[in-house]
Amino acid sequence: MDPQATGRPEAGQVDVQQKLDTSVPHSARIWNYWLGGKDNFAVDREAGDQYRQVFPGVVDVARASRQFLVRSITFLAGEAGVRQFLDVGTGLPTADNTHQVAQRIVPEARIVYVDSDPLVLVHARALLISTAEGRTAYIDADLHDPAAVIAEAGKTLDFQQPIGLILSGVMGHVPDYETARSITRQLLAPLPSGSYLSLNDGTSLISPEMQQAQDDYNDSGATPYTLRSPDQIAGFFDDLELVEPGVVPCPQWRPDDAVDTPVDIDAFGGVGRKH
Repeated sequence: MDPQATGRPEAGQVDVQQKLDTSVPHSARIWNYWLGGKDNFAVDREAGDQYRQVFPGVVDVARASRQFLVRSITFLAGEAGVRQFLDVGTGLPTADNTHQVAQRIVPEARIVYVDSDPLVLVHARALLISTAEGRTAYIDADLHDPAAVIAEAGKTLDFQQPIGLILSGVMGHVPDYETARSITRQLLAPLPSGSYLSLNDGTSLISPEMQQAQDDYNDSGATPYTLRSPDQIAGFFDDLELVEPGVVPCPQWRPDDAVDTPVDIDAFGGVGRKH
């Protein structure tokens, strides 16, 4: 990890206990719980179990989203030749994080992670370790401030060369659709031609129970998450050239042997190239 790229204090200097609220569930920690991780609290496990009681398929949704992330980064670092990645809304580290997938293919790849959760900050600094050839940095910044994200990312990434922008399961945290699209456009605007967007988010098209479970979760006091239609998810790719097969359920996007979730699932994603 490269602390110089963050412009922020070292993890040991951050008073996590002051910033960390364990009285309400947090989506990153619940996601970590569903994926089998240990970086969560009782309140997160309770909320995760309640969600799963209403919609048991949510664990498959979480796994499908993670598998899509891995396959899309594999495509970007391999076939598309991308050497730089900006992962906004990183969440807690699990298996096959962005830098691990990219740097297995291109050891010299540069990755900037962005999140604002203090627990994510601590774990990112401890676990998101770069290869010797590459560079990995963490920015403590807010998705709602794209200008700050871009300014900090410019300390590590070369904005004259293509960049892969990763928005994995994060835009649902912006309730207003037009605001979410505007944030995405602002993040894409300074990226050069030949850059890509990899984005996936949750829907309730296939399983109406997911909407009920999400409504219950949003009423818990946690940061709300808005499920969107596949057409709305496709709208994030306006003015981009969609990579085949377009915006589809995550397991259907260039599947490989690692796909072990139902083919039709309430997680849609796609990859688009900037002209």
